[in-house]
Order: sequence, then C-alpha cells, then structure tokens
Amino acid sequence: MSEETLIRHCAPTLAGIKTGNLFRCAYPDRREMIEDVRRWNTALSPKGLRLIPLQYNKGSAMIYLFRPARLQADLNDHMACALLQARGYATQTCSRCIVSLMDRLRQSAEFPHEIGLFLGYPPEDVSAFMEHRDTGCKCVGFWKVYGDETAARKTFDRYKKCSDAYYRQWKKGKPFDRLIITS
Repeated sequence: MSEETLIRHCAPTLAGIKTGNLFRCAYPDRREMIEDVRRWNTALSPKGLRLIPLQYNKGSAMIYLFRPARLQADLNDHMACALLQARGYATQTCSRCIVSLMDRLRQSAEFPHEIGLFLGYPPEDVSAFMEHRDTGCKCVGFWKVYGDETAARKTFDRYKKCSDAYYRQWKKGKPFDRLIITS
C-alpha cells in the first residue's frame, strides 16, 4: 500500500477530521499484507492512528484506517452503542467492537451496514439507512443522509476539500508524515 493510496482514500482521517476510512487494496499474498500493515502501524501509531485489515480474500484486503480515541468516543454515543448491542456486538471497548465487525464481515452474507458507525457517520443516519435503505433519504454524499442535511453537506464539503488539499500538497512534495495530524 502506497502513500498515495492512503492519501487518496484517507485524507480526512489523516487530518484528524474523520474517525476512519475504509478501502480495498490488492495483496496477492496474505503475508505481504501483514508485513505492510505492521510497517504502516509502526509509522502511524505514534500519531494516534491505527491500520488494520478487516477482511482478506482472493488477493484483496479491506483496510480500515482509524483514530482509536475518536472511535471510542463515537461508539460511546448512546444510539451507536444501542445499534451495535442489538446486533450482538461486544461494546465494552472499540477493539472488541472491531473484532465483532470482523466476525460479521466473515460470517454474514449481507454487508454489515453498521460499519458506518466505525467511519464516523451520524448514528441517526446509520440507523435510518439500516431501517429504510433508499426511502426517505435527503441527500447522498459520503453516506446517505436522513437527519441533518445542512450539517452533512458541510461535512461532505470539508472531506472533499481536505482530500483535494492533501493530494495536492503530497504531489508538490510535502512529506507524508507531515500531512498527518497527531492526536
């Protein structure tokens, strides 16, 4: 996984304005993926970030980059916690929630839409999407919005501007580690 991949898919998380990002990355060899994840975590962990493979199959990994402290705060939200508990998640810590998410990805034929909670999406929007799917949606950006459309559009704009700025700065030669906001 390259710096460019992380910047293109995870700039808002690197900037500290988003809890986490999720993306797929090709890895023909599982051992190569594990070594790459270890290498990245050595660089990212001191800055308050963690990178983990949520799933690996057929030469591709679903990679999750997140800020553990921010994720814990998000999952402590009453509505988020209730949504996860209703789906059998162990909600004592964010680490246990991630393990539960990995189990769901492995065992369920349907994609676990509660994953939005791990990405910093508003719990009310995650809940409404799980209940209604495409009906009643006010707008679509990084997620489907059922609640506060104005706030969501502002957030979408911040994420887009951040992603564009980070990529532009990196292309101009700014070192990757200087693009990461430490939390």
